[in-house]
Amino acid sequence: MRTLARIKSYPKLGLIVLAYVAFIALGMPDGLLGVAWPSMRQGFGIPLDAMGALLVAATSGYMVSSFLSGRLISRFGVGQVLAASCALTGSILFGYTLVPSWEFMVALGVGAGLGAGAIDAGLNTYVASHFGEGLMQWLHASFGVGVTLGPIIMTIVLSTLNAWRPGYITVALFQGALALSFVLTLPMWNRKDDAPVEAEQPKRLTEYKTSLRETLRQPRVWLSIVMFLMYTGAEATLGVWAYTLLTESRGVEPAAAGLWTGSYWAMFTVGRALAGLYTKRVGLDTLLLISLAGALAGAILLWLAPAPVFNLVAVAVIGFSIAPVFPALVSDTSRRVGARFAANTIGMQIAGAGLGAALVPGLAGVLARRISIEIIPVWLVGLFLGLLVLYVGASRGRDAVTEGP
Repeated sequence: MRTLARIKSYPKLGLIVLAYVAFIALGMPDGLLGVAWPSMRQGFGIPLDAMGALLVAATSGYMVSSFLSGRLISRFGVGQVLAASCALTGSILFGYTLVPSWEFMVALGVGAGLGAGAIDAGLNTYVASHFGEGLMQWLHASFGVGVTLGPIIMTIVLSTLNAWRPGYITVALFQGALALSFVLTLPMWNRKDDAPVEAEQPKRLTEYKTSLRETLRQPRVWLSIVMFLMYTGAEATLGVWAYTLLTESRGVEPAAAGLWTGSYWAMFTVGRALAGLYTKRVGLDTLLLISLAGALAGAILLWLAPAPVFNLVAVAVIGFSIAPVFPALVSDTSRRVGARFAANTIGMQIAGAGLGAALVPGLAGVLARRISIEIIPVWLVGLFLGLLVLYVGASRGRDAVTEGP
């Protein structure tokens, strides 16, 4: 019997590994752009801030596909959605290397966002439906691996070939191979878990056919979307503005500020990797409350910072504390809104996260320009405090959420 159970577990293990590889691939393009940008900008003859147009285009596509992912999964199945999305992303990345002008590249950015949003939301929905909270944490830690690999790939390509296009071709080929892997494993993504026939199995999140209109009528769904918008906004705000805060306002040397800012992402990745080990043990509620309270304490410390060393401590504390929040909130979705609405809601949450990552740091920049760069830690305190209040509010009466037929 043990041998049989082991054999039956192999397909599931294969899907987990493939999901992690897909999230690594999801992070790679984000890491490519930053390193490639100086060469890309020079080649196209465009100004420094032209990157904003590409980011807006990609974010628009990302929000559309992630918002609709629940509907797409219910109609086509998660395997087909992932295969098509990886194929689209790979094609777009390859297309980046062929376009004659910057305007064409911006137009292709919408397609890149469509593919990335569907991959992100699709895998989040599938893992939330079929696997535990710990594996969800490791899924999101894989994204950090991809973001780290992207700059390495582009740096090697630029140093050896003195051209940015081969870097995008490399990642495009990786995405194409991943799409083929999803095609070859389609029956595994759509199979039911093996279980005794007499046992009545609850429906998976991906098996519900709830309409988007009905989902949007649920107040808890909108509360969840706002929570994701605020969380990713806070995460991106510190990532974008920490270096400027430390160098222009706190008098930290650029080299040291770069290392301190790097510690934020390093602790962020370590936090998610460790959370995969203890999430199930401590429970989602406890994990989220401790994480949000820790992030709030770190933001307050960054605000007050009685000595320069506290800047480093605060940045590291925030990075480590918030690391488990996003995947934990995804895993907690069905408890907040009910299983009927969970698949649609996860996609909508991912869309809200994309909007938050683009909108909230921008608002922080406006405040910093009009008031002072020192408004950044105050802004973070407000975001984390608001998140903590919203999560406590969303947790009340959660057990009374009806799941429907």
